[in-house]
Amino acid sequence: MMLRVVTCLLFLLFPAVTSTAQEAMHALKDRIIVGGNSAYPPYEFLDADGKPAGFVVELTNEIAEIMGFDVSITLGESWTGMRHALEKGEVDVLQGISYSEDRSKILEFSPPHSFVSHSIFAREGAPSVSSLDDLRGKEVILMGRGVMYDYFVQTGFQILPVPAKTVGDAVKLLASGKYDYAVLATLPGAYIIKDAGIKNVKIVARSIETKQYCYAAKKGNKAVLAKFNEGLALLRHTGRYKELQDKWLGGAEKSSVAWSWLAQHSLIIVVSLVLGLSVSLLWSRVLKRQVAIRTAALEHEVEERKRAAEELKLHQQQLVQADKMAALGVLVSGMAHEINNPNGLILLNLPVISAVMKDIGPILDAHYQQQGDFKMGGLAYSRMHNEVPFMLDEMQDAAKRIKRIVDDLKHFSRTSDADCNELVDINDVIKTSLRLIDNSLRRSTLRYRYQPLPLVKGNSHRLEQVIVNLVLNACQAIDAAGSTAKAVFSPLVDIVNACEDVKVSSGKGIYVTTAYDHDAGSVIVKVHDNGVGIPPENLSRLTDPFFTTKRESGGTGLGLAISDKIIREHGGLIRFESEPGVGTTVILLLPSAASEVRS
Repeated sequence: MMLRVVTCLLFLLFPAVTSTAQEAMHALKDRIIVGGNSAYPPYEFLDADGKPAGFVVELTNEIAEIMGFDVSITLGESWTGMRHALEKGEVDVLQGISYSEDRSKILEFSPPHSFVSHSIFAREGAPSVSSLDDLRGKEVILMGRGVMYDYFVQTGFQILPVPAKTVGDAVKLLASGKYDYAVLATLPGAYIIKDAGIKNVKIVARSIETKQYCYAAKKGNKAVLAKFNEGLALLRHTGRYKELQDKWLGGAEKSSVAWSWLAQHSLIIVVSLVLGLSVSLLWSRVLKRQVAIRTAALEHEVEERKRAAEELKLHQQQLVQADKMAALGVLVSGMAHEINNPNGLILLNLPVISAVMKDIGPILDAHYQQQGDFKMGGLAYSRMHNEVPFMLDEMQDAAKRIKRIVDDLKHFSRTSDADCNELVDINDVIKTSLRLIDNSLRRSTLRYRYQPLPLVKGNSHRLEQVIVNLVLNACQAIDAAGSTAKAVFSPLVDIVNACEDVKVSSGKGIYVTTAYDHDAGSVIVKVHDNGVGIPPENLSRLTDPFFTTKRESGGTGLGLAISDKIIREHGGLIRFESEPGVGTTVILLLPSAASEVRS
């Protein structure tokens, strides 16, 4: 019956969805003015013919083509000028701008389409530096209104900033000998040094800061940015984004590193030949030592790059999941309204019908006594006399259950701003989470015992996500153990207010408990299952992104990684205790927001 109701509602909603889609397609026909930097290779620049070129330029054109709208790309001579153009409304979108919290207060940002690292550039002969701290009190060239310029100004970092219009101007100013240092984007700076044939400027501290590089629009202009977000997601899915990334960004930094390596080792070879055979043995030993050090450094760099690639992939998948949740929120919001309307009528009319049946009951009983049994709805009145009140009560309970399910779905799928500032009762979070996955718990025994707890400062939606993930993992562990036990307790009925911990039985089941550690000021949540357990060698890797023992059944290895990240954002910890063949216990520790236990 429920399936029929949902199907009918989808057909009713289809014209409205079609109309909205037509309006969106009409809006896509408008030309969007995109601004950028004319001297920021290889991301965006003017080629030899004076035409826009670079990774972001091609990315913008590909997004416009796949989304079906027109763009006009304008690359300004000054980055400061382009920022002003966006603020004045002369351009709609900036196609390449680094994200920062301060900028997000006045701009709308897309998910990052790339990541830009920044390095310290130094003039040959300048005193040696290796970190930002070494620049304190010195004059440092920065790109005007660039993200590093904003960083130094807003944090009050003690340097003497020297603004330049473009990265190219900054490199040329550094090469002129007027100043000793510059903090610039790594790839644009290296690109310009090589292209201009500048010999007296080099990178002395690589990748000191890495920033997300995004599309951006004026605050409130989310509609135009949504087109770029959707187009970017489509290009990632089709593989075209990877092709553009390999074309423009794949080997630029590697080439610079290789050239530096070749120059250093060529010098070593020349010096070794000049020294002659008399020092050849000694030099050989030194060279071997240098090679060993360099090899170790390269191995470390490879590991760092692999980890950065995994983190980037994780962030991308989280962004895709966030988009899915946003779409789900919109769908659930509309469906909830359409389902609650008829369900509200059911909840309103059922008590009236129950009252009617109660009022006409004596009349029907009298007729039954006088005339004998008769048909009512195709069944004998002698049977329906007892069945009808029971059926009406069942219908009332079912309608209330529909309302609760819809309310829980709205609550779970509601878009969260990820702020962890609300006061949350963990017991309420667990109860809501268990209602959401009630159907998944039907085949397993679940017991939930709780203590009154102090409130926790956090985000209830994200904490629900953690509880849901942990309990579903426990269900899968029990299924993998070959459990055939049916639910002895209803998950929402077997909730006991008890201060003692749950005594785990030998049967297959899931046990959720809460407690409070007064000494540590921590709220404790334990999720135990006596399923297959986890081998000791895998325990330390459970929260690693993409590590999973369920790859063949569709596991992505992201669930526990995301759960760990959420708990850390709340200032807490997640721990695992397991024994193969016996079971697993997951322990969440969250700092309480108050010292007194909630009564």
